[in-house]
Amino acid sequence: MSLQATTYLVVGFTFAIYIGIAIWARASTTKDFYVAGGHIHPVANGMATAADWMSAASFISMAGLIAFMGYGGSVFLMGWTGGYVLLAMLLAPYLRKFGKFTVPEFIGDRYYSKAARVVAVVCLIVASVTYVIGQMKGIGVAFSRFLEVQYEIGLMIGMGIVFIYAVLGGMKGITYTQIAQYCVLILAYTIPAIFISISLTGNPIPQLGLGSTMTGSEVYLLDRLDEVLRDLGFAAYTTNARLSLTNMFAYTFSLMIGTAGLPHVIIRFFTVPKVKDARSSAGWALVFIAILYTTAPSVAAMARLNLITTIEPTSGEYMVYDERPDWFRNWEATGLLAFEDKNDDGLVQYSADPATNEMVKIDRDIMVLANPEIAGLPNWVIALVAAGGLAAALSTAAGLLLAISSAISHDLLKGIWRPDINEQQELLASRIAMAGAILLAGYLGFNPPDFAAGTVALAFGLAASSIFPALMMGIFYKRMNKEGAIAGMVAGLGVTLLYVFQHKGIMFISSTSYMGDMAPNWFMGIEPNAFGAIGALVNFAVAFAVCRMTPPPPDHIQHLVEEIRVPHGAGAPSAQH
Repeated sequence: MSLQATTYLVVGFTFAIYIGIAIWARASTTKDFYVAGGHIHPVANGMATAADWMSAASFISMAGLIAFMGYGGSVFLMGWTGGYVLLAMLLAPYLRKFGKFTVPEFIGDRYYSKAARVVAVVCLIVASVTYVIGQMKGIGVAFSRFLEVQYEIGLMIGMGIVFIYAVLGGMKGITYTQIAQYCVLILAYTIPAIFISISLTGNPIPQLGLGSTMTGSEVYLLDRLDEVLRDLGFAAYTTNARLSLTNMFAYTFSLMIGTAGLPHVIIRFFTVPKVKDARSSAGWALVFIAILYTTAPSVAAMARLNLITTIEPTSGEYMVYDERPDWFRNWEATGLLAFEDKNDDGLVQYSADPATNEMVKIDRDIMVLANPEIAGLPNWVIALVAAGGLAAALSTAAGLLLAISSAISHDLLKGIWRPDINEQQELLASRIAMAGAILLAGYLGFNPPDFAAGTVALAFGLAASSIFPALMMGIFYKRMNKEGAIAGMVAGLGVTLLYVFQHKGIMFISSTSYMGDMAPNWFMGIEPNAFGAIGALVNFAVAFAVCRMTPPPPDHIQHLVEEIRVPHGAGAPSAQH
């Protein structure tokens, strides 16, 4: 069976599962739509959270980033996984104990202010819309390559699938669909990695293969990769840092607290029955996420080595362009891989020197998707990777769209504009808001902003600078009042957006260092995608300053904070026997 036919079969089968689950799990109440009825098992919720979290950026882009950035790519591994520790320890159980549907609802009640709730909605929408752009692009790219349709058609198909299971099922349908999507994406990620690890090192465990010797050789895989990169003029893979130590710290910190502040992830912990289940499901999510995240460095290194040795089979011997393999031709057709014969010799010369490098474009996002083809794996494995990439993008897109629609229907319409509407009217409004959010996401997918290359990291920075500090102070500092929280959110989000838009022409994630005099213009050498860490510090500083100059919260709000943070019965006298 041809690759295209196999891909249609595998992807079509997974889509049928998603739609079937949506019909089976159709939401009938607002509680079903917002929090899946509040009775999801912690293990199931952990799996759904992992799928919600592992977006197209995790599945498609992360290994590609690490493949070209080397050691510097560790910021994504440390930031995105470390953020879950913060989420499990500092936020999830307390927010679940509060027992509301959305993050803006918590902020509005905690800070006794509709204005605070509206500001939180604005912050949520800005961060979520920014994030969803990357998912729409991932859907379009995966469809355009593997189903051989135009990018726009692929994007519309993806929007249609999300529309069916998100609008019909709400959080209930999304949760059970995400469990299926996790199974698809983790199999799609690990199976090719196992095959390639066996091929290169003889070790079937990719995580161990990364530190093993090459098959039939005493040379370690990473040493071999360092060697071939240095021969081509690139920096060594294992020591290639990301700009500076300060920038790497800020980037990691921004991704960590951004993870803990992402609304579409936080609302997942409102779906479990009890407070302890929220912490448990966060732990299970970390386990399920770790399966992919510990595999990603292996996939990155092996993909980069396979790419180089395919283009340049032996030192000093270049590939004949007219004899290039099928995978090369296939990705050339997408425009994500490009060759320019600068010396008219018909050979493909790949090097770090722009004057002689003829591989003028190798998009980092092709590395995971192209890796099975480069390694010559069977068609069914390549088709499975396509299905996994789509599952990752669709699962996260659905969670983000639900967060956006819930903010509009529950926080703005029900919470502020029309508090008298009944449950069925709110459910209808939720579905209309979801449909509108999908149309907006599709429009942004068709017409991405000119700074969209780093949208995922930017989304984390926006959440880090606006939502995370408000949640932390709301839980752990009972003296924080509405004036301080509102001022902090506005300041944190504002300074981050200002910094990003000021540098939007150079806001991208590159495999090389930034050129010219751009970097010296950055604050402390921190790139825009990492500036959320500074925005968070601004948020905290402004909030504390304003808080100290304004009246404290009412007594019942301070008692509410204590009740959220302290378990029932704590400090009560024990029974006498």
